[in-house]
Amino acid sequence: MAILYRQSIRGKIVHLYKSFVMRILIIHTYYQTAGGEDTVFQQELSLLSQDHQVHTLTFQNKKGWRGALQTLGSIWNIFAANRLKKTIREFRPDVVHLHNTHYAAGPILIRTIAKQGIPQVMTLHNFRLLCPSATLYHHNHLFLDSLKEEFPWTAVKEKAFNDSVIKTFLLAFNYWFHRKIVTWQKVNRYINLSSFAKSIFVDSTLRVPAEKFEVKANFVFPSTLSAENPQPYFIYVGRLSDEKGILNLIESVKGTNLALHVIGGGPLEEEVKKRIADHSNINYLGFKPRSEILPLVAVAQALIVPSICFEGMPITILEAYSVGTPVLCSNLGPLPEMIIPNKTGQTFDPHNRNEIVACLTQWNAKPTDEKDEIRKTCMAYYFSNFTPDINESKLLAIYKNAIEDKNINK
Repeated sequence: MAILYRQSIRGKIVHLYKSFVMRILIIHTYYQTAGGEDTVFQQELSLLSQDHQVHTLTFQNKKGWRGALQTLGSIWNIFAANRLKKTIREFRPDVVHLHNTHYAAGPILIRTIAKQGIPQVMTLHNFRLLCPSATLYHHNHLFLDSLKEEFPWTAVKEKAFNDSVIKTFLLAFNYWFHRKIVTWQKVNRYINLSSFAKSIFVDSTLRVPAEKFEVKANFVFPSTLSAENPQPYFIYVGRLSDEKGILNLIESVKGTNLALHVIGGGPLEEEVKKRIADHSNINYLGFKPRSEILPLVAVAQALIVPSICFEGMPITILEAYSVGTPVLCSNLGPLPEMIIPNKTGQTFDPHNRNEIVACLTQWNAKPTDEKDEIRKTCMAYYFSNFTPDINESKLLAIYKNAIEDKNINK
């Protein structure tokens, strides 16, 4: 009843905001390879377009000499600024929402929006404002030096961006320069995906007031799938790369009677195949489209997220909850925030193989009726926190706060 009541209240809030049609300009730069930020941008665009007038301004990161020119011009990209000015004149937005601006657009967009007197919101999908690594992860370990440095010299020395001193320095100088000319303070509201990420930004040398940071989770659309016939396997879905902890998961599970399905592609694909070759309990299914992944997640015992880096907010976790599948995940970064211990999943030390095996073994041994109750709790948790309506109500409230902040500081 409590969950239904909260949904009812949130539904009324959404309806209240929807009665005021807003003109929203959303800005995003596409990476060379599509990723999670692109998905979030497209999802929020689709969601907001149902009830508001939404216009987009997008950029595309290039390769080769074009990419080199974009990188060099990123510190003060007058071409991007002129495109934005033209779009603002023609569309006349009530608020501007920025996603990724690296590197084809650049921070000058923030200053351009501020000069036009328009409230602006920026989603922080990563930690690039604080460190050239963007992920606070480098060479197979967490890399936190930049958080307390005025200029990230350690990141430059360690080649934290693309393993290049020059590229790392150019990126570091770009963001340091805009810190010095208070570009980042001109954003009215920042959106963090977790309380963990918010605390990192607030405690860093960025020096943006804490009240400008708000937490809003990602969302996924509801699924019609359900686990009518749960299977005994665990499942990993994601990129096959060091920071995702996939190799440690495989080393932990092989030689046990725990069944594991692995889905994804990436630089460690051949290494994954090699390590599981003689272990029939681990099944590598390759890269698959979402339409084929979700049915497999829906009937799995649990989704495994063994990341050894600080994640943003993995969409795979939200999708698992949307079909009632619990999550067993790393205890690093924001991931513990996404778990209700023993109710929707459990956490483990991703570096401790014994702990990983113990976590999966204990989960495997739970009685069927307890697992059924956990699945119901996962579904309820999804409907209470990660639906489109809940996301829209929070997003519109943040827009409202940004507008009020802009009016106060005129």
